[in-house]
Amino acid sequence: MNASISKAAIAASIVSLLSACSQTTPPVEALRPVRTAELQYANSRETNRYFGSVQARHAVNQAFRVAGKVLERRVDVGQTVREGDVLAVLDDTDYRLAEEAARQQREAATARERQADSDWQRMQALKHDGSVSAFDDEHAQSTLLTARAAAEAEGRKLELARNQVKYTVLRAPSGGVVTSLTLEVGQVVAAGQPVISISNQGEPEIVVDVPEAHLTSFKTSRYTASLASAPEEKFELTLRELSGEAAAQTRTYRARLKPMTPRALPLGSTATLIAEREVGGASLASIPATAMTQDKGAPALWTARPVGSEPIGTVQLAKVVVHGYRNDMVLVSGLPAGTLIVTAGIQKMSPGLRVSLPTATHEAYVSQATP
Repeated sequence: MNASISKAAIAASIVSLLSACSQTTPPVEALRPVRTAELQYANSRETNRYFGSVQARHAVNQAFRVAGKVLERRVDVGQTVREGDVLAVLDDTDYRLAEEAARQQREAATARERQADSDWQRMQALKHDGSVSAFDDEHAQSTLLTARAAAEAEGRKLELARNQVKYTVLRAPSGGVVTSLTLEVGQVVAAGQPVISISNQGEPEIVVDVPEAHLTSFKTSRYTASLASAPEEKFELTLRELSGEAAAQTRTYRARLKPMTPRALPLGSTATLIAEREVGGASLASIPATAMTQDKGAPALWTARPVGSEPIGTVQLAKVVVHGYRNDMVLVSGLPAGTLIVTAGIQKMSPGLRVSLPTATHEAYVSQATP
């Protein structure tokens, strides 16, 4: 009997030990991490971003004033030139021949003028004794005036021929940098055909195209810009010129802005222009568009409320009023300032869901709640 009792006790102990081993520890709750932002109200700002390029305020297309074959090209793209520097030279053989012909024509006309003047002087000497009739006197005077006019005309032709010889040498009208070339040695160019473009680097501007819908706000905005080569270096600009007519193809308005403080900008570089202006009215909060959701068809946000001393919070859905859109931001109102809102992962939220808050956000909340 005692042996049976002992066996039963041992069996009971084994069963209890096995039961204890079969019990598992409940799993730790996995909190979903979220990204949050704090609602801050202020006078709303309208911000628009435009992409343009740096151009020279003064850019001149150079052309020969006469036609001919290119004999020399003395500059290349990117080369800096000064006023009066020779850019290119045409073959001037034909123009020098024309100059020589014009010189000979002038000499012949000058000789005829001297002869006519001598004849008229003799007429005047014979006029007093009646040896010359009035008709002959008038004829000699007319011949003199015609010869004199012809000599002056030939002189003008010679001057024109000399100018044409000078025009075979293309010189820079002002200092700058060569930005384009459309001629090569041996090429025949026409008079007035643009062949070289020179831009003045001293007055760079940023040129952008403004959509018609932004035109009114653009005029009253504050402008800052940066270059693609130095995006962190921003500088202020002022509007110098805004086209009064939209481009036929794009229906945009060309705007030219210059730096408020003179500075060197590489011509042709890509620029980003930011135009900002304050919009009057009630204070609004600007939030990322990724935070927006809906509650029964109405705009809403997921709000996060910290719980306890750990960076943990619960989320709830709250309706808001949308006042407008600014690129990738939304202007809203309807929630108290300082409310934490979820800005990423809103598709996986549900009311009362416990989430993991960013450490920095939780510390800021605790510091504000502590007196």
